[in-house]
Amino acid sequence: MPRSIARSRGLLIAIAVFLVLLAAVSSIGSVSLSYYDLSQMATSGATLALAAIGQTIVVLSGGFDLSAGAVISLVNAVLATFFQDAATSPSLIIAVGVGIGLISGAFNGFFVAVLQMQPIVVTLSTMFIVQGITLLIMEKPGGMVSPGLSDFLMGDAVPNALPKPILLILIVLALWAWLKRTRFGTAIYAIGSDLDSARAAGVSTRFVQFAVYVIGGGCYGLAGAFISAQTGSGDPLVGNPMLLQMFAAVVVGGTVLGGGRGGPLGTVFGAFILMMVVNILLVLNVSAYYSTVAEGMILILAVLAGSLGRTSRLTKHIRLLILRIQARRRNLLPEQRSHRPQVLRLPDAGSTAERTPTEMPGFFVRNRETLRFALPAYICFVVVVLVTQFTLGHALTSWSYFNSLIVLSSFLTVLALGQGAVILTGGLDLSLPWTIGLCGILLAGLVKGSDAALIYALPAVLAIGITVGFVNGAGIVFLGISPIVMTLAVNGILQGAALVYSNGTPAGFSSPLLRRLMTDREFFVTPVVLFVVLFVVIAVMLLGRTVFGRRIYAVGNGERVAALSGVPVERTLIGVYMLSGLCSAIVGVLLTGFSGQASLGMGDEYLLPSIAVVVIGGALITGGRGHYLGMFGGVLLLTSLQTLLAGTTLPYATRAILFGLVVLAAVMALRERRA
Repeated sequence: MPRSIARSRGLLIAIAVFLVLLAAVSSIGSVSLSYYDLSQMATSGATLALAAIGQTIVVLSGGFDLSAGAVISLVNAVLATFFQDAATSPSLIIAVGVGIGLISGAFNGFFVAVLQMQPIVVTLSTMFIVQGITLLIMEKPGGMVSPGLSDFLMGDAVPNALPKPILLILIVLALWAWLKRTRFGTAIYAIGSDLDSARAAGVSTRFVQFAVYVIGGGCYGLAGAFISAQTGSGDPLVGNPMLLQMFAAVVVGGTVLGGGRGGPLGTVFGAFILMMVVNILLVLNVSAYYSTVAEGMILILAVLAGSLGRTSRLTKHIRLLILRIQARRRNLLPEQRSHRPQVLRLPDAGSTAERTPTEMPGFFVRNRETLRFALPAYICFVVVVLVTQFTLGHALTSWSYFNSLIVLSSFLTVLALGQGAVILTGGLDLSLPWTIGLCGILLAGLVKGSDAALIYALPAVLAIGITVGFVNGAGIVFLGISPIVMTLAVNGILQGAALVYSNGTPAGFSSPLLRRLMTDREFFVTPVVLFVVLFVVIAVMLLGRTVFGRRIYAVGNGERVAALSGVPVERTLIGVYMLSGLCSAIVGVLLTGFSGQASLGMGDEYLLPSIAVVVIGGALITGGRGHYLGMFGGVLLLTSLQTLLAGTTLPYATRAILFGLVVLAAVMALRERRA
């Protein structure tokens, strides 16, 4: 019994929290909750619960799926566009929605299981590809879903006793209960606990990995069909806010990120917990803008609570801090002890005349590996410029083309340093979009068109970016939270902070000086071009010629080995995320100057490109290999490709599809090549 309770601790806590919140919701209002109220709550949380069940199954296997929200949006857009006839069978509509999810899951599963690529990069690329396809089908909210679907999924299964959404969730949980007791269900937990041991025990790990993404995709498709029945219309962005909520529901429900423990039942309670938290905030007249802040905080606290124990990272740091305090009181710390420096004497190697001088290898020999992975980006860049010349003209013969190219590439040039440094350590920074957005909104609000205000506004905004990076790094290092989870949660918190600060409508505009920096053509070159040249030089020196840069590569090649070699791994990781936050803040400033004002979501379109330029430039997505000059080549390639596409009649959504395909191709080409 004690062992069973320990294994189900997360589920039991989720149930207890759910009951407490349900009692809180009942006590806030002037009247007790009726069956109608409970039915509406069930309907509100069903979409998240269904989607989070799929995410849970993927997480149980040790995977991660960032494309879930985009798949829900795609299903909603397809159903609202092509299934408006009231005579269409609801079963057929649901089958189409689930089928779309299964196909997207199979796409992810092929790259993750068959080609053995990183789930984070694969599903992030799939997210942008699916978003692009969704926007091609439906550019803006509209359309209509067959009313029969709503009648089929909404309402009561048993009048005044059982709502249909609850029945649907129970059916899915029953299917999982059956699947869990099969050999396949056991294999999911086995590979989530230890992939190598499962493989050694004869488990077909690749098949299981492929299948869990397919099953997860089917759940996302079912969630997309349900939200279509709920809204009765289409919205190409309806699933985007649900990604953070899904992971929060998974973790709150007791499933361990990394796999091997947990289950969908706890996730369902986690989904309804999040729904009730948002409802409580609304009942208390708290702005809806705080919802993403609450969800991000819940995700961080849930991960932290689930990882607490004698062997957790936080416990280890607390124990080391106590030991350090005790050692300081006893004057036992190395810096408190006086000692004479010891000089190591080397044996005499003979006279200078007898030594044979070692010839310095040539440039190409010394930089052979760097050139091998960095040159392809520049070669492809030249090809794109030539294609632009032949199709649009005025490329090779026009300085204006190259000047505009460098101006447009300035944003990714800066981001490549921050995101590239994080990737070199084996991490990923998903807080980049709203760090950019918040910093841009703050700058515009503080400056309000005044050059003099830049004196205090610019340092303040850059300091906020550094602070965001420090929070990311501290959560990863001291709390032991996964970089993906930590930065995703912080991104949600920053989104809420930006909405609260701007009240949903950013005010202010850029100063004239900042505007001239980004757009002035009075002289031969735009001033920001000179900034880009200087920044590239600094970035190359930072990563290639400093102690901090060498430590980044050491950590990326192996944290344990780096720590045993005397590298301050924790300080290096925190410094890397602070650098990423600083670069994101700089981009927020540059974007505000370029457009003249700040806007909500101004950083959203830079997440995948910031990863793409690093990967295309030859960096290994798992860390330890890459050069900034290669990343800059990736920046030039992607920007020139954007310029070429902008001159054609292709829709804007094709850029997202292209970026996703380019990243997948680059990672696939370089996945087995290690320096």
